[in-house]
Amino acid sequence: MYPRSIVLASTSLYRRELLARLRLPFEVRAPAVDETALPNESARETSLRLAQAKARAVAPDCPTALIIGCDQVAVLDGVPLGKPGGHANAVAQLKAMRGRSVLFHTALALLNARTGVLQTAEVPTTVRFRQYGDAQIERYLEAERPYDCAGSARIEGLGIVLVEWVHSTDPTALIGLPLMQLAAMLRNEGVAVV
Repeated sequence: MYPRSIVLASTSLYRRELLARLRLPFEVRAPAVDETALPNESARETSLRLAQAKARAVAPDCPTALIIGCDQVAVLDGVPLGKPGGHANAVAQLKAMRGRSVLFHTALALLNARTGVLQTAEVPTTVRFRQYGDAQIERYLEAERPYDCAGSARIEGLGIVLVEWVHSTDPTALIGLPLMQLAAMLRNEGVAVV
């Protein structure tokens, strides 16, 4: 049995906090990956491709590690919603989503860099947003500043009050790292979480 280091190929603070819940030692590496969707690629395909690409991007520097790659793409009426990057885009996204359902595709890849074995999964989450007003949008954005979150909705914070309901097989998928699926993948690699 070789020593198994775990590497999170992500700069996301949210994913780091989620992975810490498993109480396994891990390190974080920033993957250099172009996150642009390919022509005619579905949101699901984009999320899966990018999760794999992120894991593979750090593999040369971690040749014996188990590497976790993740990606999330939100979709409203077939149109991907990216990270807003700023206030005006966040306002536009939140106005478009109110009273509607948004599908979040959260993809996960676990790469055993030593053996080349790659496990992948995509966990869809549907979120129904309430009919909130413009003033609520402004107060929420001022409080949370979710400009680095797909769809501008930081569900693990104050964004929860904008939501009517959530449907998913894994409650952590919406935050960006489906821990139930990851635990199963780690077990497949012989890593006991508990």
